[in-house]
Amino acid sequence: MEQGRDRFRVTGGRRLTGTVRISGAKNAVLPILAAAVLCPEEVVIRGVPAIRDVQVMLTILRRLGVRVREEAGLDGLTLVLDPSGLSTAEVHEELTREMRSSIFLMGPLLGRVGWVRMAYPGGCAIGPRPIDLHLRGLQELGAHLEEKGGYIEATATRLRGREIYLDFPSVGATENLMMAAVLAEGTTVIRGAAREPEIVDLQSFLCAMGARVRGAGLDVIRIEGVRRLHGAEHTVAPDRIEAGTFMAAVAAAGGDVKLENVIAEHVEAPAAKLREMGVWVEEEADGSLRVRSRGGLQASDVKTLPYPGFPTDLQPQFMAVAAAAMGTSVITETIFENRFRVAEELRRMGAQIKVEGRTAVVKGVPRLSGAPVTAPALREGMALVIAGLAADGVTEVCGAHHVDRGYERLEEKLRGLGAEILRV
Repeated sequence: MEQGRDRFRVTGGRRLTGTVRISGAKNAVLPILAAAVLCPEEVVIRGVPAIRDVQVMLTILRRLGVRVREEAGLDGLTLVLDPSGLSTAEVHEELTREMRSSIFLMGPLLGRVGWVRMAYPGGCAIGPRPIDLHLRGLQELGAHLEEKGGYIEATATRLRGREIYLDFPSVGATENLMMAAVLAEGTTVIRGAAREPEIVDLQSFLCAMGARVRGAGLDVIRIEGVRRLHGAEHTVAPDRIEAGTFMAAVAAAGGDVKLENVIAEHVEAPAAKLREMGVWVEEEADGSLRVRSRGGLQASDVKTLPYPGFPTDLQPQFMAVAAAAMGTSVITETIFENRFRVAEELRRMGAQIKVEGRTAVVKGVPRLSGAPVTAPALREGMALVIAGLAADGVTEVCGAHHVDRGYERLEEKLRGLGAEILRV
């Protein structure tokens, strides 16, 4: 079946019960894979989610000359990467346009070989995500940039550390500059850095390879440049967005689910919102998270903010939950301006949503109704699956390939909890 025609068929009205294991974090593993090219020796990365974005990144790495070995396991993939044969620093256009995270290769390639050429990256259509902060930061480290024909070319004999101030706590820019700085001469200080857990995970991997990085998780990160990195092993942190997504699914569909391989602190913002809505969320003695919902959800306002605030990557899923809650919820999106595109599809299912600029007013309805809908992007597609779980009748979500970018074995995991969902 053609990628764009793949779809999920969801029959609503099934409560979710049981245990689900959360995969390694998509937003952590992609910069970690990019960081591997900094090292001339073999690295081993465990707990890698088997998702489409990972496969695209591995294709890019192979074309750069990195040898890749994949080993499947119960807890995701184990990847053995050998970047010693790195043969080029040019990233092909069709791959950069498919996945925005290809931008993460700019810093590592520039740091290791002093040159990189790539087309402007693509990805989900959730609004402008300019890479100005990435480029400006690389220039401050001593890179010379040229833009022509839709390509960016950066060169540097050797990058030099310095203080960099980010006007906005961009996760991608913070990570790219961290990776560029580890082999730079001298010390780099990133002020106004993003604080997301994925940045802490990247620091752990860089330090395992011999980098000197400290401060991840705070708004000031210091990197002391080293001459060379060495091989290392690393296990990817659990995916807080997937965990929050399953929490939202239980809230919407009802049920009692235990989430394994989750760090409760990383999902405190969505957990707090769900508690406001009447969902029981508690950390168990074994470190797992238990989520129970009996329906009768109450409306709650949501405003997306950089970590530790409510994540923009969970906003569409929570819009689906709010659509079936009692009362009126106000959702404010401060990160990506086009992140309300799912509202139109939810309205096909009977949701009452009014969008004005960066605010959506969601008036809950007693029951959503199954309908044919189309996923405009990754998280929005997952929101439609959640709405389908809560709806009466059958919902067909076209564009399942969007969801595959960030969720591993989604239908298998949901069926394991009692959901009725098929890929057709």
